[in-house]
Amino acid sequence: MRGARRRRLPRVARGVGPAAADDEGSILPLVIASCALGLAVILMVSAASSLYLERVRLFSLADAAALAGAESFDVDGDAPAPIAADDDGIALPPLTDAGVASTVEGFLADEPTAGLHDLHVDAATTPDGRSARVTLSATWIPPVASLFAPDGVRIDVTSTARSVLVGPGAATPGPAGGG
Repeated sequence: MRGARRRRLPRVARGVGPAAADDEGSILPLVIASCALGLAVILMVSAASSLYLERVRLFSLADAAALAGAESFDVDGDAPAPIAADDDGIALPPLTDAGVASTVEGFLADEPTAGLHDLHVDAATTPDGRSARVTLSATWIPPVASLFAPDGVRIDVTSTARSVLVGPGAATPGPAGGG
């Protein structure tokens, strides 16, 4: 079959005829839409991470403020209520709302809070005379795109701490050396 000629495909099958015109177009809109979607996902993840970290930071500050408020008892005996003891001999120092509030305000004045916007002490009380409950609030501002939340989002956290006054011989020291 030396003399056999190769058969040529018709023009339409080779991509040069009217059928090839149906595939005309550009993938540029698809690329732009994909990039925009990817950028939106990245911005949303960064905003969610920023909100979470701001809440954790505010919660840590509320924990520390509540602990400072829980240690605002008076051990000199000048307090309006005497220091009581439970059945095991552990001292139960009385707390007051005014004492907890002033200690929390003093603590926050000394603590660096530069990154927290519009920080407020909503409540600093003692619900039972032994615990200190502190509620803090701050405003979170989105890091990049604040189009959907231009005024920011308010974050409120509440922390409760209890301090126990341990006298000499009242308890054995724990692993960290405390009571």
